[in-house]
This record gives sequence, C-alpha cells and structure tokens, in this order.
Amino acid sequence: MDTGSANLTHHFLIAMPNMADPHFARTLTYIAEHSDQGALGLIINRPLDMTLETLFERVELPLEADGFAGQPVYFGGPVQTDRGFVLHRPAGDWHSTLRVNDDIALTSSRDILQSIGSSGEPQEVLISLGYAGWTAGQLEDELAQNAWLTVPADLGIIFDLPPEERLVAAMQKLGVDFAKLSEVAGHA
Repeated sequence: MDTGSANLTHHFLIAMPNMADPHFARTLTYIAEHSDQGALGLIINRPLDMTLETLFERVELPLEADGFAGQPVYFGGPVQTDRGFVLHRPAGDWHSTLRVNDDIALTSSRDILQSIGSSGEPQEVLISLGYAGWTAGQLEDELAQNAWLTVPADLGIIFDLPPEERLVAAMQKLGVDFAKLSEVAGHA
C-alpha cells in the first residue's frame, strides 16, 4: 500500500485558494481511502438544497427516527452523484462498508439508510450524493502542484460543527488563516 508519499487515509484535504475546479473550490474533503490504486473521499462542507427527509422520500424509505429529518444531504463530489454515501460513527457492520478505522466508516448500501430511518442508528452520520475520486498518482500530483493542504482528520469537525465552520476549523488545526493564504504557491 505504498503511495510513494504519506498515506492520507483519515485526513482532510483543504482546497487551496487557487483551486480552479469549481467542484472543489473552498472545500474540505475527508479521505476515506488512499492507496497506490488512488484515493476516495467526501466533500464535507458543501450541503445541497436537500434534507434527509426529502432523500428518504425519494428512495421510498420511512424516516421515523427523531432528529434526522432536517439534516442536510451533502455534495460529496463529482463522481456517481446519483448514488448515496454515508460517513458514520460508530463503524458498525453493513453490507457495503469501507471501514476507515475503528471509529468511522463509509457505507453505500441501503441497509444503513433503513437502520437510520427506523432506529436512528448510527446516530452520527453525514450523508452525501457522489464522492471525490482520484486515480493512481493523481492526488499525489495535485499535492505536488500545491492544490491541497492536508491535516489529520478530526471527527469533531465532521460531526459536531455546522458545515460553514468546518473548513476554518481544519485550517486552525494547521495554525493557518484561510483568508491570509496566497493564491500563488511556490516551492522553496
């Protein structure tokens, strides 16, 4: 699983101010998997104009558990935007789950939505449509071009903060003020 550089599984990618791709400008992306085959993540600070209540209606599942109906659905990235992905803790045991570590997992199977709707488990979820994906070496190339800053992920940022505060909180973990970042990057 040598990526030729640091493994960024369970890290945040912070889009630099010069990010030209509108899908990723001013985003905070959680990396759920990074290997020599590529990387997979979810943008965690871009809510869509859709709530979980609306999503559950569209997929024809009951949402009986309290506290979920008004939660936003997120734009997770430009890949497979018609498919849902659930970032959650605890990791649990679902049909199609990528266990990031003992605390957090990414699930794309319907059974987790059924559980959320009926029993409210898992309680801490971020549900997105689409994901961000990189082919082998692509993320490393973007990092070399100064497109991203990286920082170890903090589950409190994902699950405890509103989306508009997540990017700033991740930047603060680096001791950097986003407003002071230059759009021009260089190499020493």
